Amino acid sequence: MTIRLFVVSKRLNSLLFLFVIVGILNGCAGFSTFFGSSGPNNGQVQDMRKDPRLKGVQFVNVDGEIANRLLSKRKQNVFPESFVNTAKSGYVLGAGDVVSVTLWEAPPAMLFATTVSGAANNGFAGQTTTFPEQMISGEGKINIPFAGTISVVGKTPQQVETSIVNALKDKANQPQVLVKVVANNTASVTVVGEVSASARIPLTSRGERLLDAIAAAGGVRQPVDKTTIQLSRANKLQTIALETIINNPTQNIVLQPGDVITAIIQPLTFTILGAISKNQEIHYESVGISLAQALARAGGLDDQRSDSRAVYVFRFEEADALNWATPPMLTAQGKVPVVYQINMNDPANFFVAQNFPVADKDVMYVSDASSVQLQKFTTMLFQSLYILKTFVPAIP
Repeated sequence: MTIRLFVVSKRLNSLLFLFVIVGILNGCAGFSTFFGSSGPNNGQVQDMRKDPRLKGVQFVNVDGEIANRLLSKRKQNVFPESFVNTAKSGYVLGAGDVVSVTLWEAPPAMLFATTVSGAANNGFAGQTTTFPEQMISGEGKINIPFAGTISVVGKTPQQVETSIVNALKDKANQPQVLVKVVANNTASVTVVGEVSASARIPLTSRGERLLDAIAAAGGVRQPVDKTTIQLSRANKLQTIALETIINNPTQNIVLQPGDVITAIIQPLTFTILGAISKNQEIHYESVGISLAQALARAGGLDDQRSDSRAVYVFRFEEADALNWATPPMLTAQGKVPVVYQINMNDPANFFVAQNFPVADKDVMYVSDASSVQLQKFTTMLFQSLYILKTFVPAIP
């Protein structure tokens, strides 16, 4: 019996010695492969720099300066100055609009003794003549008796009134003219997308703004913080979060004829993997969130597994986002693959994480701490010892 126990004990010691030797020879990477992990550890991510396949991928250690620069880029996602600085202008006529022209002539009337309808007015009140409504021609003109053809496109009704008066001043007795827009068929904007009712909104000299048009279309159908507004103007496209427009009055810009406003539900997401509470894809609001908020929404780092010094963000970044340390690799879309690293073990970086902006389709990764694999090995070792201690005495 004693000999058998000695043999079992000797075999156990040999087996344990073999495990230790394998672990020492293979290092942490060997432990990770043998026991499994949620992904590469910090050292393996850093070794990506040596991989010739990844030449041109940028590795950036995030500090306050980097975070502030990226944040300023995100804050620039507003309407360009050419959109914002558009001044209010009076309503201008266009081809296809329908107008009505009324003319007053002081007594004694020289041109129009009676109105067009054939009814004479009191001579003391002067002569009033209302011409039939007419649509502005494709050439941008209307016809007025005795005044001839008047160019009206691109002019306000008040400017057209002046043109008609000038054409009649030597023919009529102190003429005065009123031009009224009966049908506004050209100065309008179109609102489509995630609104209650797509609509064509006519513009007036009041100077309607972006939120006016959205309200006229019945408002958006989805929550404000998930809605993005795309504005098309003169072959230019600009996209901005609806929440930004509401919170920043300067972004509630004056509309121009021909603007097309599209309300879009643009699901913004990031994916977080590794040593955290739960691997998942998380949606966030269109106005954007910070890295600190993203980590909190994912449930935070797993304090039993995570290496807080190795929090990574994998992103396809705009080519002009930063000054790159090495010539960057460019994707077919002109983006630069970047690996951002932030050391959350440094308390100062909690401020940095509040300024570091999350981008759509970011992949965040928190690597396992190097001690995790050793802990797994130690656990397995003691479990094996416990099993042998329990069952070896039972061997006859």
